[in-house]
Amino acid sequence: MKSTSQLTDFYYKELYPSLRELEKRRLYILSQLKWYGAMGAVLFIIVALWIGKNVGLSHPLMVSVVIGFAALASISYRYMIRGYAKDFKAKIITPLIGAIDVHLLYNPDFAISQHLFTRSQLFKRDIDRYSGNDYVKGSIDGVSLEFSDVHAQYQTKDSKGRTQWHTLFRGLFLVAEFNKNFKSRTVVLPDLAEKTFGNLIGGWLQSKNVSRDSVIQLDDPEFEKKFVVYGTDPIEARYILTHSMMKRIVEFQKKISYPLFISFVHNHIHIAIETKKDLFEPSVFTSLLEYKQAMEYVNTLNSTIGLVEELKLNEKLWSKS
Repeated sequence: MKSTSQLTDFYYKELYPSLRELEKRRLYILSQLKWYGAMGAVLFIIVALWIGKNVGLSHPLMVSVVIGFAALASISYRYMIRGYAKDFKAKIITPLIGAIDVHLLYNPDFAISQHLFTRSQLFKRDIDRYSGNDYVKGSIDGVSLEFSDVHAQYQTKDSKGRTQWHTLFRGLFLVAEFNKNFKSRTVVLPDLAEKTFGNLIGGWLQSKNVSRDSVIQLDDPEFEKKFVVYGTDPIEARYILTHSMMKRIVEFQKKISYPLFISFVHNHIHIAIETKKDLFEPSVFTSLLEYKQAMEYVNTLNSTIGLVEELKLNEKLWSKS
């Protein structure tokens, strides 16, 4: 697999003609957004003044107007950048993935299946709406993997019966073949309880999580400061989470700075990185030619696919029998 510096060189040298063309379109879209934004602001002020004069700014009508303007702005923005985003993925992200490894296939409109997301056991709640994009599938060093951006949501109803949507998870979800057969279920979650309440109270709260399997104590202090482990078989969990594996997970967590969720189920490792955004959507407000912007795409792709190397999934440490 290519290094980050090699991919950065590829981004600027091989993709530069496409980048310049897309940059011109970005600047045009940005100017249009500013113009429509200014017109929308003027219209909103006129409507707000009329409402304030006739029924008062605290009237429910004002709330409806605010919600309506916000929804219209969001829809207009997505419509204006749709073609730009599609071309960016075709001309930039697709060749970048190909440069990382020719065995990887990319589909910007597809997502990893909801079945795999649910199978991971990482998020214990029914999903009412599931979507995603930027799907990648293939193999790295003989290890099969697939990943995509995922947005999983659930709904509730308030006291008046109105539906409200909540995000269960939004970010990157990856599934890879693990290098050992196992029958148990092991789930590794961010240790928010211990981080918030300390070892004693945090450990007690972990043990009272009735939606989870039993808490499994490990003997790596740094790992246990960051994560809590639930599982059905403590012996097999320790067999999977060796000292070297725990160290690699901790080091990877430090690199990405996003909440990290991992599970070992059905002979696969499932990894969810809660970015709370689509990772491969082009920004209209930042130049594609800026180094920082380029590195965000390159690092995201390389770090995601590099999980196979980071966690040494390509090393057959145990025989699969």
